[in-house]
Amino acid sequence: MTETETNLYDVVVLGAGPVGENVADRTRAAGLTTAVVESELVGGECSYWACMPSKALLRPVIARADARRLPGLRDAVQGPLDAAAVLARRNWFTGDWTDDGQVDWIKSIGADLYRGHGRLTGPRTVTVGDKVLTARHAVVVATGTRAALPDLPGLAEVRPWTSREATSAQSAPGRLVVVGGGVVATEMATAWQALGSQVTLLVRGKGLLDRMEPFAGELVAEALTEAGADVRTGTSVASVTRSDGTVVVVTDTGERIEADEILFAVGRAPRTEDIGLDTVGLAPGSWLTVDDSLRVTGTDWLYGVGDVNHRALLTHQGKYQARIAGAAIAARAAGTDLPESDPWSAHAATADHESVPQVVFTDPEAAAVGLSLAEAEQAGHRVRAVDVDMSSVAGAGLYAEGYKGRARMVVDLEREILRGVTFVGPGVGELIHSATIAVAGQVPLARLWHAVPSYPTLSEVWLRLLEAYRDN
Repeated sequence: MTETETNLYDVVVLGAGPVGENVADRTRAAGLTTAVVESELVGGECSYWACMPSKALLRPVIARADARRLPGLRDAVQGPLDAAAVLARRNWFTGDWTDDGQVDWIKSIGADLYRGHGRLTGPRTVTVGDKVLTARHAVVVATGTRAALPDLPGLAEVRPWTSREATSAQSAPGRLVVVGGGVVATEMATAWQALGSQVTLLVRGKGLLDRMEPFAGELVAEALTEAGADVRTGTSVASVTRSDGTVVVVTDTGERIEADEILFAVGRAPRTEDIGLDTVGLAPGSWLTVDDSLRVTGTDWLYGVGDVNHRALLTHQGKYQARIAGAAIAARAAGTDLPESDPWSAHAATADHESVPQVVFTDPEAAAVGLSLAEAEQAGHRVRAVDVDMSSVAGAGLYAEGYKGRARMVVDLEREILRGVTFVGPGVGELIHSATIAVAGQVPLARLWHAVPSYPTLSEVWLRLLEAYRDN
């Protein structure tokens, strides 16, 4: 019989992805002893199966697309991408799926790493194998999400791709069916079409990227079609089978599609199904409901940070929440009030759920922060949308011949601040932080008028947007 080893810490963190790492960094900086538990690779989904590998796949695709829009370069880049080189570079960014560097970082901040499956076994208690970790002040759940799969008979036998297989595959399938119309679906359709796959994109709804302004999905769909992908909206999968290596998809209209692989990118589910939530009165597999300091409702010691609270399934937002949670845990451990008066750690900032930025790294890029027009209206704000064709900006013409793009700002007419901003077009990902500052800072439009954009850059679209608002 194995003897149980008990270890006492101030804080125990379940999950060593970017969110868990950031919580540990903050609690260690505050002088709190911290344990981090990880069942897979330290660095989490983002480092190995999401942000980093997907963007490493997409960067050459976007660079080639940009080059093809420029006379003098167009003829030089008409050939196919060197898929082997692209995949090798992707592998390098994931460290070939080894986590030595991340483990060293955990050690460097003075946290203790426990490898294995951690489960809550009661209040303030986490069990990992034969070790029991007890937390004086806080247990933080930062276990993230996993790909959700539809309830289709025999799907497991088909061995479908999820985001993990799509970002780690070592060769391009000849034919790839992508099911879904969100960020993962559009980015992976963009990448693998450019790397040599014939992509068929099946979207159940009316268009792509339905959480953004409608024109974002329209422009991305148009570009995917021009690149050779087959984009079909209003289409659902009725059945899928695999025979002799070939995937056979039957749609709800009875159409039959054959492929070598099929990727389901239809949503995410919290990785909370087997972490012992039932031992503390919570439902296994549920999203965690938290307050604005990321503490789980009804507890004074349990925190849910990052994807598991379903506020914003984005790495940068999860890391932001980790900074907030770390400050809250440190303050409570010290027996002091939450640092609301400290502008660098004000926990109340998390209550601002409207200023969330996101970039979709398709061609063209789509970037948005805050509320769309429909969301703002639904929230009861009196708003007006101001639209500008990105090609009207001199910097766009210099960036690419035949530049296609669009910008929208959603103006709160009562306060004359921005509720949301959306950009679509090549290179617009680098514009979104300026919009995030304007939205999060609630900068009055009259003041924003004096933030003069440099000429000739894409940022001059700000001037065009403000002129359109003022003059109409």
